[in-house]
Amino acid sequence: MDISTKLLTMLLAILLFVAIVGLMLFIAGWTERRSASFVGYVFLFPSILMVSVGLLYPAVRTIFQSFFDAAGKAFVGLDNYHTIFTSPDDLLVLRNTVLWVVVTPFVATAIGLLYAILVDGARGEAFAKALIFLPMAISMVAASIIWKFVYEFRPDQAGVKQIGLLNQVVVWLGGSPQQWIVNSPWNTFFLIVVMIWIQAGFAMTILSAAIKAIPDDIIEAARLDGVTAIGMFRFVTLPSIRPSLIVVLTTIGIGTLKVFDIVRTMTGGNFNTNVVANEFYTQSFRASNQGLGSALAVLLFVLVMPIVVYNIRQLRASEAR
Repeated sequence: MDISTKLLTMLLAILLFVAIVGLMLFIAGWTERRSASFVGYVFLFPSILMVSVGLLYPAVRTIFQSFFDAAGKAFVGLDNYHTIFTSPDDLLVLRNTVLWVVVTPFVATAIGLLYAILVDGARGEAFAKALIFLPMAISMVAASIIWKFVYEFRPDQAGVKQIGLLNQVVVWLGGSPQQWIVNSPWNTFFLIVVMIWIQAGFAMTILSAAIKAIPDDIIEAARLDGVTAIGMFRFVTLPSIRPSLIVVLTTIGIGTLKVFDIVRTMTGGNFNTNVVANEFYTQSFRASNQGLGSALAVLLFVLVMPIVVYNIRQLRASEAR
């Protein structure tokens, strides 16, 4: 596609957008005597249409394809789901995904919370928070490349210098360099460290704002009652920031369930580090197994939904208080 064709396509898209907006404004003006809800539906219709075309239709089609074979022609029922829960390779994928979801949200949130408490009100607080938040500004692919250099391995031979930071530290301490992202099962945890490094800044930012929002009256009353620092954290800070804590945990949990970039960049899913999102990509676009790939996508959707529903319920409950 040449430049002129691209420019023409872009121009047509802009004109189509302007035409749709103009039509909406015309209909809204023509029906201004009707109820406000009707005008609202007029403006809401394009969004509903686009969500239906861009989200609902692909979701229904994916669920439909999950009941067919690799070529998407022969109906196989639940065979693809049976494969996921019986195949040794897919069971390993599920195990790794569970490890990611169990470890990452809680460790990242704990580090963020601890950091938020330690730097709250301290000198240079803004600079200290910027340092831990900085990884959030880096893409996961870039972060993965950085940590791949940190974990880099060179054979322990005379004249061979380690270029990986971690292995160089090990050598300085008198140890032997290790293949951190090759040796299973510990390599999965070394990949998880990258996600924790990225998400701890997000947890710190949200929880720090929640801590600062605690009313001073409550803090002063607790101090007058002689509450210790541990008691202050347990009985004042934690209950006050509970809604924010839930949001952080569930948000990181959802992101962890869908983790793809880190695994794809650092190991490609090899060395027993594969996860559901990466396996979905492999089956759908590398192995051309549309049935199994769709089933993995549906499984990922099913795993994410309870977290989303729980998050929404907790937010509604906190707003009702």
